[in-house]
Amino acid sequence: MSIKLRYFASLKDLLGRDGDEIAAEGIATVADAWTTANPDRPLPANILAAVNMDYASLDSPVKDGDELGFFPPVTGG
Repeated sequence: MSIKLRYFASLKDLLGRDGDEIAAEGIATVADAWTTANPDRPLPANILAAVNMDYASLDSPVKDGDELGFFPPVTGG
């Protein structure tokens, strides 16, 4: 039973890896998953998240088998 986390763009560079796989036990929300995988890194204030490729809030529930994506806001002109 696990949850997959994927990091994109500058988050991938900051963390030095493109993802993690963590045990689903005790993980209730997207924010919980980040904190479990990155205990020494606070959740960036402007981060965007997705659960199974759908945008999600940081307090969205997660379950075994979910894939979470974390990425910085997209800007452009």
